[in-house]
Amino acid sequence: MNLKAYLEARRLVVEEALARYVPTGSGPAARLQEAMRYSLLAGGKRIRPILHLATVEACGGDPQECLGFACALEMIHTYSLIHDDLPAMDDDELRRGRHTNHVVFGEAMALLAGDGLLTEAFRLIAHEALEKGLDPPRVLRATLELATAAGPQGMVGGQAADILSEGRQVSPETLAFIHTHKTGALIRASVRTGGILAGASQESLESLTRYGEALGLAFQIRDDLLNEEGDPVKLGKAVKTDQARGKATYPGLFGAQESRRRLESLVGEAMEALQSLGAEAEPMRQIALYMARRDH
Repeated sequence: MNLKAYLEARRLVVEEALARYVPTGSGPAARLQEAMRYSLLAGGKRIRPILHLATVEACGGDPQECLGFACALEMIHTYSLIHDDLPAMDDDELRRGRHTNHVVFGEAMALLAGDGLLTEAFRLIAHEALEKGLDPPRVLRATLELATAAGPQGMVGGQAADILSEGRQVSPETLAFIHTHKTGALIRASVRTGGILAGASQESLESLTRYGEALGLAFQIRDDLLNEEGDPVKLGKAVKTDQARGKATYPGLFGAQESRRRLESLVGEAMEALQSLGAEAEPMRQIALYMARRDH
């Protein structure tokens, strides 16, 4: 399959839906809506919603019915980026090749834009479920999955551990916790929620879980490597910032060569996890291979 064409086609579908789901606002809160759209529509790989839709399709579901849930995943991811960039966190000035949200709108509005995207994500899930008549137990299970992945047991917990580990020598176990929670949890949830909404069997869901866990950690290790040796123009942000901040990373703890070896091993695990799924899962296999090679 032509993965580049597949990713681009799916990205455009997601982009159009995001612009529709978060329209331009009016009235006293219009500035908030503008700040939300500024970061949400700033581009990016859209890998989480694409993974979600690919999983739905691989499990025999209708991706169009799950487009709202896919966009909710991207809203939550974007909210986390807005907050990560704040001076109180990573204090970044560039994201995807342009000024970060707080640089343009101020810290207070950036905080509110992140809050707005997080809560709007769950409103969208409920709205789409009611509008499209989706199976209530499946929606409830998928929503629980997403909320767990986004909160203190997942992404937020990983971010907290990341902050507390800055400037300290961490154990491999702590580093794995940070990466599997801060980044991996939402990628794992993107896959599992797709399977849940599509009515995947327990056996298939277990395979999807192994795939999502391996892919999530692989994604963050590749991010660590790109921060060390990537092209800032392609990345759209500064490089070597992790080292400057004393961040816990795989290259920092194990070195670049061992990090690459672990990355390739994780991609192999992700591919192996999909053996029980048919040809419909080919996009997911290709995405796993792409993770190890991406340059931004």
